[in-house]
Amino acid sequence: HLKMKILITGGSGFVGSNLSIQLKEKNPEFDIVAFDNLRRRGSELNLSRLKAAGVEFVHGDVRNPEDLEDIMGVDLIIDASADPSVLSGINSNVYPLLNTNLIGSIHLMEYAVKQDARVIFLSTSRVYPVKALESLNYTESETRFLWSDEQVLGGVSSKGVTEDFSLKGSRSFYGTTKLATEMLIEEYAEFKGLKAVINRCGVLSGPWQMGKIDQGVLLLWLSRHYFKGSLSYIGYGGQGKQTRDVLHVDDLVDLTDLQIKDFSNFEGEIFNVGGSLDVSFSLRELTAICQEITGNSISVNSTLENRPADLRIYMGDNEKITQRCGWAPKRSVKNIVEDSFQWLRDNERIVKTIFE
Repeated sequence: HLKMKILITGGSGFVGSNLSIQLKEKNPEFDIVAFDNLRRRGSELNLSRLKAAGVEFVHGDVRNPEDLEDIMGVDLIIDASADPSVLSGINSNVYPLLNTNLIGSIHLMEYAVKQDARVIFLSTSRVYPVKALESLNYTESETRFLWSDEQVLGGVSSKGVTEDFSLKGSRSFYGTTKLATEMLIEEYAEFKGLKAVINRCGVLSGPWQMGKIDQGVLLLWLSRHYFKGSLSYIGYGGQGKQTRDVLHVDDLVDLTDLQIKDFSNFEGEIFNVGGSLDVSFSLRELTAICQEITGNSISVNSTLENRPADLRIYMGDNEKITQRCGWAPKRSVKNIVEDSFQWLRDNERIVKTIFE
């Protein structure tokens, strides 16, 4: 068995808490430290779960390098600490986003080099530029938009975007902080010996996601059905045909577990990690699934205008990671909605205040 000390930043957030708890369950011999500033509403609800799982919690902020320095003997860092909203900085002050996602990541890399710790960086599919993605050829079905196989740009097909897709153009402040961090990781690897893996995640979802923002669209949709609120199809003709892939957080845990145990097989590389075409949904299809699982029909309004940095379609092509290690998503969109529904039911009292 590997004896290992793992630091998970953003460890009380949606992704971080699921990683902390499940990795500890799979590997009781691991010493896991969840590090979080608890700024996001709902993250405090995970503290009792972390404790019950035998995960140590450290209250700290990646923006303060001294908060990290007391944590000694770390072998591996999983960075899940970002502000995940695509709209951050577009309609608001850009400093909080830059300080957390970029400056915070630099502090982590410096710390990793000092500790001689390896890094798994959770990047995002949002590094791919908006205009390039929006210019792709697509078709329209009864319920969704789909990419065509015939494309002018390389690195994309009906199965989704590969790691070779062009990075030229703007992508949102959020996507840029992640891309800048990816580039810095490359420099740290070259000149300071940092060993790192970069996973570009698409939309992640599942139980304990308290998101009401763009990244948490599936839980937003489900919770509005569950608590009988209302929703809107925004942009692209207000039809709800815009399409995303989504990954159950448990599928991400499975991959991370593989990467920890066979790190050299992945080191120094970038992988698209998402639901791919197999696990994708349009808002319209998601509405039907939510109705079926909750038994509630709610009103869905239409807004024709698009939001800034929005995408008609995004799906990542996972072929590179699948070829490397055989990992592929096992859980369907319906599984994600069912698991999340079960969680909402079991925790209705505490989560109601967050989703209302």
